[in-house]
Amino acid sequence: MTETKLRDTLCLLAKSLFDRGLTHGSTGNISARTEDGGLLVSPTGTSFGRLDPAELSRFDAAGNLIDGPPPTKEMPLHSAFYDTRAQTGAVVHLHSSHSVAWSMLPDADEDDFLPPLTPYAVMQLGRVKLLPFFLPGDPAMGEAVRGLAGKRSAVMLANHGPVVSGTTVEAACNAIEELEATARLALLLRGMPVLALSEAQVRAVVTKFGVEWDA
Repeated sequence: MTETKLRDTLCLLAKSLFDRGLTHGSTGNISARTEDGGLLVSPTGTSFGRLDPAELSRFDAAGNLIDGPPPTKEMPLHSAFYDTRAQTGAVVHLHSSHSVAWSMLPDADEDDFLPPLTPYAVMQLGRVKLLPFFLPGDPAMGEAVRGLAGKRSAVMLANHGPVVSGTTVEAACNAIEELEATARLALLLRGMPVLALSEAQVRAVVTKFGVEWDA
């Protein structure tokens, strides 16, 4: 994809997420890998609803800011995924309400954040790691992702929001939407006798679709 097309696609998808209430105000950040190995990143303090394709932060392949305004303060999170998962083509971070609410429950599973309610979260996300609370912008968030050694494509920051990597910006956005939808389902069903996917059914999905699961 050309850089011009990538800039347009990144802003279009970000606005779609914003318009549907998946992030709000100036929350959330998004980045994508360019053809030359650099990055396009949403600038600090910007809204997903009003990103300008011509005003994105542009990094070269060595990680130097070469054009545009300063990037999001959550840049260490993005860098951690790019540095530890060679297949990463994009990273998205939202402040989506249902996933944040699910992270606040005392019985949330740190190693497998989302219950296996449908096959789609399994297919698009694998197992999601719940990370503890960090102050916004704390580089320790990036170090926590690096500590996973590239074994997870998605993490949930407790009391904060999900961060998802994907091979493309479209894949990353689709996956983070699936994360939020699954958290919403989990909250709607909380306290009810739920027929979630069995271990055998999860394993069948993992096997058929080549999902990273056992790490």
